Amino acid sequence: MMFKILSVCGTGVATSTVAAETLKEKLKLKGFDVVVKECKAAEVKTNVELFKPALIINTTPVSDEAASGVKKFSGLPFLTGVGVDKLVNSIIDYLNSINE
Repeated sequence: MMFKILSVCGTGVATSTVAAETLKEKLKLKGFDVVVKECKAAEVKTNVELFKPALIINTTPVSDEAASGVKKFSGLPFLTGVGVDKLVNSIIDYLNSINE
């Protein structure tokens, strides 16, 4: 099964790309097929409606209203290098739970 992930930062360029690429690489190694779209925080609501992501990985705050019920994970470990494996495992657990 393929999962869509929305990667969000303040500008939709720098940190969302780092988080997106790192997550894609880690999930691919674990056998997950993912498509990641990057956007800025102001575009979350529209992207949730149109792209319909399974989850959001964010490096800047995203309001619950904008996320519209989509599960959010902080992407900061992808930037700091601290807690990356724990975050990836949490995301895998979540993806497995919605795939059942």
